[in-house]
Amino acid sequence: MFKLPKENSATHPSSLGRRGFLIAAAGTGFTLAFLRADSSLAAGKVAPVPPKQTAAPVFDPSIWFQIGRDGIVTVNIAKAEMGQHIGTALARIVAEELEADWNKVRLHYVDTDPKWGLMVTGGSWSVWQNVDPLSRAGAAGRLALVEEGARLLRVPVSACHARLGVVHGRGRSISYGDIVRRGKLTRHYTPEQLQAIVLKTPRQRSLIGQQVQALDIPAKINGTAVYGIDAQVEGMLYARPKIPPTRYGAKVVSIDDTAAKKVKGYLRSFALQDPSGTVPGWVMVVADTYAAAMRAADLVQVKWRAGAAAHVAEQDILNYATRQLADASLGARVVDDDGVEQAFKEASLHLERRYTTSTVLHFQLEPVNALAQEIDGVWHIHAGNQWQSLILPVLAQALKVPESKVMLHTYLLGGGFGRRLNGDYCVPAALAAQAVGRPVKMICTRADDARFDSPRSPSVQHVRMAFDDAGKVSAMVHEASAGWPTQAMIPAFLAKDKQGHPYDPFAIAGADHWYAVGAQRVRAVSNDLANSSFRPGWLRSVGPGWTNWAVESFMDEAAQAAKVDPLAFRLSLLQASGRNGGSAPNAVGGAARLAHVLQRVADKAGWGKAMPPDTGLGIAATFGQERDMPTWTACVARVKVDRSTCMVKVEKLFMVIDAGSIVDPDGALAQAEGGALWGVSMALHEGTAFLNGEVKDTNLNTYTPLRMADVPELDIEFVASTHTATGMGEPPTTAVAPAIGNAIFAAVASRVRHLPIRPEAVLKGLDRHGAV
Repeated sequence: MFKLPKENSATHPSSLGRRGFLIAAAGTGFTLAFLRADSSLAAGKVAPVPPKQTAAPVFDPSIWFQIGRDGIVTVNIAKAEMGQHIGTALARIVAEELEADWNKVRLHYVDTDPKWGLMVTGGSWSVWQNVDPLSRAGAAGRLALVEEGARLLRVPVSACHARLGVVHGRGRSISYGDIVRRGKLTRHYTPEQLQAIVLKTPRQRSLIGQQVQALDIPAKINGTAVYGIDAQVEGMLYARPKIPPTRYGAKVVSIDDTAAKKVKGYLRSFALQDPSGTVPGWVMVVADTYAAAMRAADLVQVKWRAGAAAHVAEQDILNYATRQLADASLGARVVDDDGVEQAFKEASLHLERRYTTSTVLHFQLEPVNALAQEIDGVWHIHAGNQWQSLILPVLAQALKVPESKVMLHTYLLGGGFGRRLNGDYCVPAALAAQAVGRPVKMICTRADDARFDSPRSPSVQHVRMAFDDAGKVSAMVHEASAGWPTQAMIPAFLAKDKQGHPYDPFAIAGADHWYAVGAQRVRAVSNDLANSSFRPGWLRSVGPGWTNWAVESFMDEAAQAAKVDPLAFRLSLLQASGRNGGSAPNAVGGAARLAHVLQRVADKAGWGKAMPPDTGLGIAATFGQERDMPTWTACVARVKVDRSTCMVKVEKLFMVIDAGSIVDPDGALAQAEGGALWGVSMALHEGTAFLNGEVKDTNLNTYTPLRMADVPELDIEFVASTHTATGMGEPPTTAVAPAIGNAIFAAVASRVRHLPIRPEAVLKGLDRHGAV
C-alpha cells in the first residue's frame, strides 16, 4: 500500500502519523498479507506454512486494523505483550476514534515485516508514541465508513454519525459489517489530510480513560494464550546449552558425551560456530525430548579456554569505575553549564557523596527460549521478543543469509523487563537447527538463563553540591560510571554531547533532573571493564534505576546539610523556568507538575506528623526515563527498622503519578503496582555480584526477590489530566528505593548509600551515628 520511510532518529522511531493511508475493500490476497493468528497457534502448534483459504473481503484503512464482513475489528499490534496489556491499550486508542463496538474488537500480534517499521517495546514508549497516529488511523476509518454508509443509506453525509460500529442518519442505520459487505470502500489520505482530522476532545471520549475489559485476560486465564515456550512444530528436536565460563572469548577445547549417550533420546552435542559472535564457546546438547536434553546436558563434560573476564569480580568493576570518575577527561558531559568550578570555589558549604549499586538480574518467569525452523530457504524463529528489529540482522549474520530470509514470529512473553530487548537467545537455536538440518527448540533452565542474562550493570556515582553564602544551591555535579547496554548492543543509538563524545542515554537518564541547582554538570562514563566482562542489559527503568537512587538520596542529604525539611528543600528547587520550564506537547508545565505530585503524595502520607519509634517516612520523586517524555512520579515510603536485627520492613508505599491522559486505567494501575513492588524488591532483596567471570547467584534459592509476605500496602493515585499520555512501564520503579533509604534515615538516623540495602549496612549506619 505504501513504502515505509527510513527511520531517521536513533532513540525515537519515526512518527507513523507522517504516512498516508490507503483505504480499500480487498479479498483473499489482501487478507493473507496481514495474517491473523490461526487456530493451530492458539492450540500451541505452529503452522509452518499458512494455509491458503477463502476469506471474505475486509475493510483495511491502514495496516493498523481491519474490519471484516461480520463487523469484527482486528487491531494489529506491533508491540510485545508481556503482562502490561499493551494490546488492550493500543486497540482502545483505535477503537475510540473508529467508534467501534469494544465487544467486537480483537487483537493480532504481528510477525516481523518491514511494513511495521521499527519494532521495539521498551522505554515506556508504546502508548506515548502511538496515541496520535493510531487515533488518526481510527478517525480516518470512521470518516470513510460514514461516507460510504451515507451513500448506502441515501442520506447526506452531514446528517450521519457513527456510534458503536453503526452509522446512523435520519432515523436509519447500517452496521460497519454491512458497509464492508455491500459498500465500495475506497479512500486515500495524505499525511496532511490525516493531520488535519479533528480528533475527539477528552470529554467526548467513551473508551480512553474508562474501565473496560482487557482483551487478553480471558486467554491467559483459560490457558489458550500462547507464549514462546509453548511453540511447537512437527518433527522438532530439543536442545539445552552448555554455557561457557565467560560471556566473551571462551573457546571449546573438548566435548565428552560418553555418559550422555546412556540417556534415551539423546542425539548429539556440538560446539556452535557463530559468525555473529553472539554465543562464543557455546555447546548445544540435542535430544528427541525436552527431558532427555535436560538430563543429557548435565552429563556432557566440556572443557573450555575461558576469556579474559574469568578473573574479574564485582569489586574490580566498582574499583575501576572509581578510578574512571577520578579522571575528569573521561566520558561525556551530558549537561555542562558554565560556572560550575567557580561556584564550588566560592561555596560556603560543599557536600559530596558516593553511591553504588550491585549487579541486578532479570529473572523473568519464563526462561529464555527459541524455536528455529527453515522452510523453503526462509528461517522462521518462534520466540517472545521485545526488539525484533534489533535481533533480525544479527540472526541473518549468524545464519549467513539475507535479512529478508529471516522472520520472527511473535508470542506472548512470560516476563520481559528488558531482558528480551536483547534477542541473543534466538541465535543458538537458529545455529543448532542449521547444524542438524531439523527444527530445534532451545529452552534454558533457570540457572542457564541467569548465567546468560544481560544484567543491569553495577554502578558508581559521585554527586557534589555547592551552597552560596545565602544558603542557596549554586551548583551540582553528578558523575556516573556503569556498563552501557546501548554501546554493547546497538551503538547507533548512542547520543553525543556538545563536544561529540558519545554516551548511552539510557545509562545516564535521570541524572539530568528537573531541580534548579544553579550551574549543573552531568558526566556519563562507560565502564569498559563491565562491558568486556559481560553484556550489560536494559532492565526495567534502565539508568534511573541507579541515577535516581543517587539523585533522590542526595537531595535528602543536601536538605539535612542545609537544615531544611526534605520536602521543602525539593519544592524550593522545583522552579518551572529555563530548561525546567517544560515544553509542549509532552512536558507541559515542567517542574511545576513534579512539585504538584510531591506535595500531593506528602499530604496523603501525613508528612510531618509524629511517627512511632523506629518508624519513618521517606520521600523521593522521578520523572521517569527521559526528559522529553516525563511521567511525574512521587513516592513516600513508610518503613519500620528492627534495631535488634536491622531488618527493614516497608509498611506502606504512597505514590502519586501524573502520566497525562491515562488510556487504560486498569493497565496503568497494574503497571504502577508492579513497578512499585519491583522497586521494593531491588531496594531490599535483589542483587547479585559478578564473580570469576559469572554472576554469583543463578537461581531463586539464593537470589531472593520480594516475597508475598513482605508486600507492603499500596496507595497509588493518578492525577486527572488531559495532557499528552506518557509512559507507565518504568517510572514507578525508580522512586521507591530512595524513598526507602530516606525513610530508614528518618526512622533510625542510618544513612545507606548502596543498593540493595542489607541489614549490615543499616547497622553500620547506626554505629556511625552512635545510635546503638
